[in-house]
Amino acid sequence: MDDKRPEEQQESTPPVEESPSHTIKMKTFSFIMLVFLLIIATAGLTVFALTFGDEKAVEVNSPERREFEKLYTAYDQIQDQYYKDVDRNVLVNGAINGMVDSLEDPYSDYLDEEEASQFLEGISSSFQGIGAEVQERGGFITVVSPIKNSPAEKAGILPNDQIIAVDGESIQGFTTTEAVMLIRGEKGTEVTLTVKRGENADPIDITIVRDEIPIETVYAEMIGDNVAHIQVTSFSENTYQELLDAIEEMENEGMEALVMDVRGNPGGLLNVALDISDLFIEEGKPLFEVQAKGEEPEVYMSSSGAKVDVPVTLLIDGGSASASEILAGAMNESADIQLVGEKTFGKGTVQTANDLQDGSNLKFTTAKWLTPDGNWIHEKGIEPDVEVEFPAYASLPVLDTSIELKDGAISEQVKTAEQMLEALGYDVGEVDGVFEEQMAEAVKAFQEDKELETTGVLTGDSTFAVMDALRDKIKNDDPQLQEAKKLSMEKAGITTSEPEEVEETEE
Repeated sequence: MDDKRPEEQQESTPPVEESPSHTIKMKTFSFIMLVFLLIIATAGLTVFALTFGDEKAVEVNSPERREFEKLYTAYDQIQDQYYKDVDRNVLVNGAINGMVDSLEDPYSDYLDEEEASQFLEGISSSFQGIGAEVQERGGFITVVSPIKNSPAEKAGILPNDQIIAVDGESIQGFTTTEAVMLIRGEKGTEVTLTVKRGENADPIDITIVRDEIPIETVYAEMIGDNVAHIQVTSFSENTYQELLDAIEEMENEGMEALVMDVRGNPGGLLNVALDISDLFIEEGKPLFEVQAKGEEPEVYMSSSGAKVDVPVTLLIDGGSASASEILAGAMNESADIQLVGEKTFGKGTVQTANDLQDGSNLKFTTAKWLTPDGNWIHEKGIEPDVEVEFPAYASLPVLDTSIELKDGAISEQVKTAEQMLEALGYDVGEVDGVFEEQMAEAVKAFQEDKELETTGVLTGDSTFAVMDALRDKIKNDDPQLQEAKKLSMEKAGITTSEPEEVEETEE
């Protein structure tokens, strides 16, 4: 081998080899054109795949989110190999539902387009159904509270009732949304709920005629001695203005003290709860605070707006939840307003509802809230300052109006009927679940008083009449309201006016 430097090798190249260099230039040009055409073709295929190939589009976008590869694989296998056709939307909705269910949070939910529409109806307009707030607890759909004057309330549905079937179909294991879809329906149609009340009670079927559930959420009345009673049944879009109107109406009727009432109020919109709380808290005091993930607590303070300037007490019970508990915590801890009744439900979290592109909605817990003193009441509730329990007869199970309760009958239904009639002042003898002669006489006496056919047999209209009479007694006696009224009067310095004694003279 010659030992020459590169420069010398280049110099020794003969000039006749110039022609191959021209051939090389032509090949380079062709190569560039080929690459250019390949780029155009690839782009076109990609656009086609993204436009017309759903499965391929997933593959194009997936590498950025490696954690979804298993999900895509499962989706493709079901689509390709399942023994019958599957709706793709059903698969996608099921996947989202599965993610939400894995949170094990009863307040988080995925709502498809129809369900999302019904959710919005519940807070912004009237809707057709039975009128009860329900929630999934331990695999059972449980009533938080029936809405005031709703078909559910009139049928005897109570807080903590478990709905185990709808029209004979078991709903155990259903989500709240799935259950609501079955329970709601057009005005005038019937739905039969199988309800269980208490640990040992037998389930009973309650047939309810669906109706238009009104938006009205505030009910006001004067209850004597210049004391007003204002009940707020939920925190919806118009509730704040309804409350302002009710307060003005009560002021015009001479209100000197007020009993606010959120018993059976399952909650609603957070901003409405804040506006209402602000009415009772002087400027610059905390209403509540929100703790979101990875953020410093945000404390909401009362403003300088309009205030209620008469002594107030607040009624609460086990059906008071969420926004009702925000109001109770603010009034109690920042305004020293007394709480009367029973311990609240215990919901200390905040949910955010996010609209998705197709009209569906993803509602999930985004924060927890604390009272002004920093207490988290979740799953604990708020204890009243003055505990007043409702009498036991207020929680009796409903009676089946289709059953004949008569002499010789022995059942839990008979025992419930005995307890109801005894609470109404009738002598039923021993309350033991055995329908005997004294019970028959009590039924006859009740039927005579209500101008019903006197048979001594409890069924149909007579059974309805007993339950209606008991409901009226519960409403009229209401020991919790009476105690709250007394406390408001004491704060306002109001004394009960007693009728003047008239001296009798002999003529």
